[in-house]
Amino acid sequence: MSKHFISAGIELQDGADLKLAEIGLRLLAEKTQGEPGCILFEIRQNQKEPGKFTLWESWTDRQALANHFEMPHTKDFLAQNLTQVNYIEELAEIGEITEADAA
Repeated sequence: MSKHFISAGIELQDGADLKLAEIGLRLLAEKTQGEPGCILFEIRQNQKEPGKFTLWESWTDRQALANHFEMPHTKDFLAQNLTQVNYIEELAEIGEITEADAA
């Protein structure tokens, strides 16, 4: 596969401050967009449940994504324990997945 796509759902941790999470997520997105291998990194907030967010990411490859988790800004955000991950979907272009990939 030529690119690595991620969709992830996160939500506010119990007791975490929503405004701090919003600020932190904006900063995380801004800094991540400048990382080597990052094609797209966007975070959207749920209109009906403001404590829920969806991340849309596209990376040149899996290694670029792995490197993202070693970046100081990523580690700093995660260390604040403001959000928790509900799901992560690894995605591909339509038709790029073989039966062997799906197994």
